[in-house]
Amino acid sequence: MTLNMHSPVVLDIAGTQLTSADRKRLKHPLTGGLILFARNWENRAQLTALCADIKKLRPDLLICVDHEGDRVQRFRTDGFTHLPAMRVLGEQWMRDPLGATDAASALGFVLAAELRACGIDLSFTPVLDLDFGASSVIGDRSFHRDPRVVALLAKSVMHGLLRAGMGNCGKHFPGHGFVKADSHLAVPVDKRSLKAVLADCARPYEWLSTSLSAVMPAHVIYPKVDSHPAGFSPRWLKDILRGQMGFTGAVFTDDLSMEGARHLEGGQLSYAEAASLALNAGCDMALLCNQSIDGGQAVDELLAGLVQAQADGQWQADLDSEQRRLALLPMQPPLPWDDLMHDPVYQHALERLP
Repeated sequence: MTLNMHSPVVLDIAGTQLTSADRKRLKHPLTGGLILFARNWENRAQLTALCADIKKLRPDLLICVDHEGDRVQRFRTDGFTHLPAMRVLGEQWMRDPLGATDAASALGFVLAAELRACGIDLSFTPVLDLDFGASSVIGDRSFHRDPRVVALLAKSVMHGLLRAGMGNCGKHFPGHGFVKADSHLAVPVDKRSLKAVLADCARPYEWLSTSLSAVMPAHVIYPKVDSHPAGFSPRWLKDILRGQMGFTGAVFTDDLSMEGARHLEGGQLSYAEAASLALNAGCDMALLCNQSIDGGQAVDELLAGLVQAQADGQWQADLDSEQRRLALLPMQPPLPWDDLMHDPVYQHALERLP
């Protein structure tokens, strides 16, 4: 695959090994990544073989997963450490701030080292949303209500990820914790002013602008800023995130199959239309999750629709976006699992987990 192509699609697969249809989709020039779920897991040997098969097919494919800890942890058995929710680190901060930062670095290292040992490149973590106590979908995934505590604990987690050779993805910009609605099921609306959002929920992104590898915007509408959800808003992504905050890393859409991503432009868009809108707004990568299960027609329609949309001039390949995608690929080979189990850094990190 040549580097003059922009491969913005992150898709999924239905099972625990690649089918011929999966291989065809992963070879598609617009495919740049794959996101794994619990249904893609049987055991470590199977997961490692699956990742190796993917890399054999396309060494440049970015293998991703949502693996944060507690209820958002895709792999939980066969040696994987059960990681606590991020709120546990926030609670530890209230008792012992510096001990909490060390525990956060330990958690990031264990999380990334175990995933890397199986061949996974990136976890979509940490959550930077503030805990207002209102959002059920965020809830204990948040470190704390105070953006200063969130930023410092997140930076410590990111340090641990980096030590294990993994980048990071802060989510959900500029903040999902204030709204009650779940963007998987509805279109949340945050009626605060731009000044109010920037002074509170968005502060971690400003403070971590040189540390974040990637950012995932929220499927939330902030009507006093833009009529579009943040992930489809040039105002949020180009003007504020990149222009005002100076962020230079990759921007991923949240899942385009979520309800908060579908009802745009006054109607329900196709996945290709939604992806084109997001790419034009400033996203580098477009995720479509859980659409491969019943044959993958929606995935095929997205890829074909994006090809046609590109031919029609509705979006353009972006070489900077492609370089940002490639920059997320780990630079160093991982420790194999058996070696990791005897690694003193890993063993110490386990002891320091909260």
